[in-house]
Order: sequence, then structure tokens, then C-alpha cells
Amino acid sequence: MDGTSIVTIERHIIEAERKYPDASGAFSNILTDMALAAKVISRQVNMAGLVDILGRVGRRNVQGEPVQKLDVFAQDVIYRAMDHTGHLCCMVSEELEDPIPIPDSFPAGEYVLLFDPLDGSSNIDVNVSIGTIFSIHRKVSDSERGTLEDCLQVGRKQLAAGYVVYGSSTMFVYTTGHGVHGFTLDPSIGEFILSHENIRIPEPPNRYYSVNEARHSEWDPGMRRLLEHFKSGGDGEGAFSARYIGSLVADFHRTLLRGGIFMYPGDRSNPDGKLRLLYESSPLAFIAEQAGGRASTGREDVLDVVPTSIHQRTPLFLGSREFVDEADGFLSQG
Repeated sequence: MDGTSIVTIERHIIEAERKYPDASGAFSNILTDMALAAKVISRQVNMAGLVDILGRVGRRNVQGEPVQKLDVFAQDVIYRAMDHTGHLCCMVSEELEDPIPIPDSFPAGEYVLLFDPLDGSSNIDVNVSIGTIFSIHRKVSDSERGTLEDCLQVGRKQLAAGYVVYGSSTMFVYTTGHGVHGFTLDPSIGEFILSHENIRIPEPPNRYYSVNEARHSEWDPGMRRLLEHFKSGGDGEGAFSARYIGSLVADFHRTLLRGGIFMYPGDRSNPDGKLRLLYESSPLAFIAEQAGGRASTGREDVLDVVPTSIHQRTPLFLGSREFVDEADGFLSQG
């Protein structure tokens, strides 16, 4: 693209679509609708300290986690941006137990949207970066309105994945399997502008690890040995530095741009980890792989895990390929 021109996310999506003469435009419209929803959520997140949207609503979601007011707002914004377009057959959200059907009053389409409307929402009232994560699959069933089969697809079948990080600036990062591209919201014109084209995890990788070390006593021996290996520089290349925010999107965003490894292992209390496969781990794994990195459960590639339920959890190790490979080696030893 012309380096002197301003490239909006809509222009970037349209120019990518032109490479496929048979494209209907539906897939591109889903991405642009997600960008619109992200702008609305970003505006509200930035106003969180000024209007009555901080705090909890007094109930818990399907995960058993307290629901924040902004969780409800973000869920509603994404749903209402997508339910009437005719591009989706159904949706899945972290906030709801079952797949979300498209209302009978609206046409249904050929795609499935899975999303975490507001990841890291427990950090809202302390002003830590939070985010939205999403994944898009093509419908595989014969049902017009979509079925559980359409939602439970392996990560390698993703058509697109992305996330939005709401921080000192708002960034929309996505891939359609042809590289990873980042767009920063310019609030003066209300547009996402291409700011990070063809993102690659740095090589050689920076030596950072990101993990909640407070869970150390709950880990299995292989995980404890892995952390000591990183902290001591056991490979002879020098010790790692710790970087942990406690907000998945923020931790992954830093890992994507700076390198290193993010880890959320299973432990005695949560042997399958706490991160959800379909709308957290799998989308970020797709992005990491497209940026030259890798994501693993500690036993297999995240993108190869066959889902059995829409809120299935999985351990997660992702970032620089070299470090994820090392993690697999230590964890396979138990």
C-alpha cells in the first residue's frame, strides 16, 4: 500500500476482499461491523469514570464470574451490531450459556461469530487495559439458523480472528490467515487507521515471561521447573524478565509486539486452566501463529484441540515459538 496515504480498516478489508473475485462481501461486512462495535465500546470504556457504568450488576455469568456493567453494555453492543445483518447463522458469547440464535425476523447467513465481549472486566475500576476477542467460522451444518456443530469447530478452521485492546489508545488487531494487521483508533475522526502492518513477533525473541506466579504452589513439577528455567536463564542466554498485567488481551498484545511467552497453565484447582478455548485461546492462537509465533496447551497446538463444549477451558502457552516449544518440553516431563 502507498506509505503516504491513510489506510482505514474499512479500506484495508475491502482491498483484501478484491483478491477474491467470487467474494460476496458478507465476510468483510462482519469485520467492519466488529470495528463499529469496537468504536462504541471504546467510547463507553473511556467514559467509565464519568458515567454510571462502573461496578457490578449483582449477578454472575455462566463462568461464575461477577458481571460488570460494562460487560452487559459490550455484550449488547456486539449483539445488536450483528443480529440483523443477514451474515451470521448464530453467535456464542462468554456471557451466555447457550449459543445465541439469530431472531426469526432477520435473515440468517453463512458465518458463526464467537466472542468475549469484554475480557479483563475485573480490571475496569482500576483503569487497567481491557479488551474484546472474537473468532469467525463458516457454517458447516445444513441448518439455516446454525447449530452447536457450527460453534464447536477446531481452531484451524477459523476464517478470521481478532481482538481490540482498550488502553491508552484503542487498537483493533486482526488476521484472516494472511498476516496480522493492527489499527489504532483516531478519536478526532472516529476511524481505525492502519498503524501496525504485517505484525511479526520479534526474532530473536525478547526474553520476557508473563504468568501469575501466585499460583506456583498449585502447579505440577514440570511447570515449576519451566519457570525456574526461564528465571535462571537455564539455556545459557540469560535470565528472563517478568511482565504480568492480569488482563489477557493486554498481556497478549504486549507479547505480540515485544516477544516472549504468556502462560496460563492448569493447576490442582483448575487442571484445564481457566481460559476458554473457543473465544479466548483459539483466536489468540491463530493470531500468534500468523505472526510467526505459536500457541500450545503444553501438550498440543491450541489450534488442533477439538472442542466438546462452547465454554470449554484449556491451559495456554503462547508467544515466541522457541519459548513455547521449550514449555512443551518441560511440561511433557510432568
